[in-house]
Amino acid sequence: MDFFKTKGVVYKPVKDVNLGPDSTEFYLQANVKAPRMAGILIKIFTWFLESIFGNFLLYILKRNNLFHKHITNADLEESPLYVPLHQFEADQKEQEVKCLDSALTSPEKVHLAIDCLPTTLEKPINGTKPSFNRWTVMDYFRAYTSQDITPNIVAERFIASVNESSKPPLQMGFFINYNVEDILRQANESTLRYQKGEPISVLDGVLVAIKDEIDCLPYPTTGGTKWLHKQRPCKEDACCVKRLRLCGAILAGKTNMHELGAGTSGINPHYGASRNPYDVNRIAGGSSSGSASVVSAGLCPIALGVDGGGSVRMPAAICGVVGLKPTFGRIPHDGVLPLNWTVGMVGILAGTVEDSLIAYAAISGEIPSHLPSSLPAKINLPLLPLTKSLSDIKLAKYGKWFDDCSDDVRLCCSHALSKLHGRFGWKIQDVTLPEIEEMRLAHYVTIASECHTSLDSFRDKNLAKFGWDARVAVKIYGAFSSMEYIKAQKMRNRQLQFHNKIFSEADVIVSPTTGVTAYQIQNDALKTGELDYVNGAALIRYSIAGNFLGLPAVTVPVGYDKLGLPIGLQFIGKPWAEATLIHLAYAMQTICLSEYRKPAIFYDLLRKN
Repeated sequence: MDFFKTKGVVYKPVKDVNLGPDSTEFYLQANVKAPRMAGILIKIFTWFLESIFGNFLLYILKRNNLFHKHITNADLEESPLYVPLHQFEADQKEQEVKCLDSALTSPEKVHLAIDCLPTTLEKPINGTKPSFNRWTVMDYFRAYTSQDITPNIVAERFIASVNESSKPPLQMGFFINYNVEDILRQANESTLRYQKGEPISVLDGVLVAIKDEIDCLPYPTTGGTKWLHKQRPCKEDACCVKRLRLCGAILAGKTNMHELGAGTSGINPHYGASRNPYDVNRIAGGSSSGSASVVSAGLCPIALGVDGGGSVRMPAAICGVVGLKPTFGRIPHDGVLPLNWTVGMVGILAGTVEDSLIAYAAISGEIPSHLPSSLPAKINLPLLPLTKSLSDIKLAKYGKWFDDCSDDVRLCCSHALSKLHGRFGWKIQDVTLPEIEEMRLAHYVTIASECHTSLDSFRDKNLAKFGWDARVAVKIYGAFSSMEYIKAQKMRNRQLQFHNKIFSEADVIVSPTTGVTAYQIQNDALKTGELDYVNGAALIRYSIAGNFLGLPAVTVPVGYDKLGLPIGLQFIGKPWAEATLIHLAYAMQTICLSEYRKPAIFYDLLRKN
């Protein structure tokens, strides 16, 4: 067996690693060795993987993709960190914020969030009028309050638009399930409240879509499968959904997703591919694919997703919308499919930074009865008007990592960062973030092991009902040992120490959100799904720290590639510093606002008759 054994890396102690710009730490690019497969090829590969040759094939895959070198046989001195819960520092200071008590009701939090918004539309930095704006929560609220339109009419237009989009030639794959009768009932109740002059909050009558990984009555929670809802019935709303419902939001249905969250394309062989509104022949990203595409297409100003490996931020970026992933523990996970316990997090997709703030205020804050002593009892919301901009902000940038993307993404994000620095004078600090690729491998071991375990009691008896790509993924997920899982948690501890050192000198870490823009959907993947780990690794290259280390992160649109496909810039923040991230995202949005483009597929639900 020694002949087959790969020598592992001996990691130096954290204290001996130089994180400065002059560091000699080697930057390892993703070394993904797996061919793209779909159609008949993926079926053949699955047969081999599930045959007596499967274990040997898994061994080769793990070795060739450097798991053995950097995880399995690695030597790390750190102790394992199993859950990325962060202590809240009572003296933590964020600039220009309003502090909320978590005991407030969701409508009360939303009301206070409105006080944080600009009283008038913020002018773009360059003075140019925006060429395209999505309708916001406040646009809907003003239209309803003035009686220009009613939630009933908007709901009817929504239903007609979804119906049209689901048929040829578009087949956008926005939703797995939506209930016309339930949507109209909610809209009618909201309309009556407006007629009485008694809306619950600005979210009253606003359509909000929910990823089909989150419980929301009256719908089953499928996780993108054809069987999981039968094993785990949906009995009540998830906590985050309850809070939106308390605000009067219209829950618009369950959005499409990559099956079991096990991929990055959003191509689901059971419910169709979620398509990108900027180019219907390209992916919307995964796994919160439908949530990103419905917001991008104007059907909902807000949608909820779940982010386990960039699954909110990555589709948000390639669909040209805002994606916010809060700190681990900031939003209750009650009522979310338990596919991964320590990396998954409810996140927000929104057409604007302002709407992401409103949604964040509505759903954030732990359930009081569940509140552990290590979690904060207060929430900061940013005061957004740029007349009171933040001072002395320091943005950490690791150049080798930042530039490890396509030319279009690199140039666009570099240009956006340069404009941000030029407008506000915020300092860009060159740093080194070591072992980024090694962290991706450790995260994969973690999310794979947790997903495999969560499905353990009913995985095998439902195997034939899996899509082919999910079937392969789950087989690979089971290939990791307890020793590998523990070593991955040692890497988690190690990486958190690196990031904490960076955050002792800087406020945020800045990077592109994805390494590439949306790639084309190929016909052979529509019925089987696809394995495309090379593109997958590029799409999630910048997402991992947010999940593995439980850090908050936000992506904001900053431009387009040569084909007109959206590009996002990401800010990764200190634990519990969502207010700072939202502030920076808003500043970036204001700079880029005049250059935003309308998607090829867009539904204007507030249009005049």
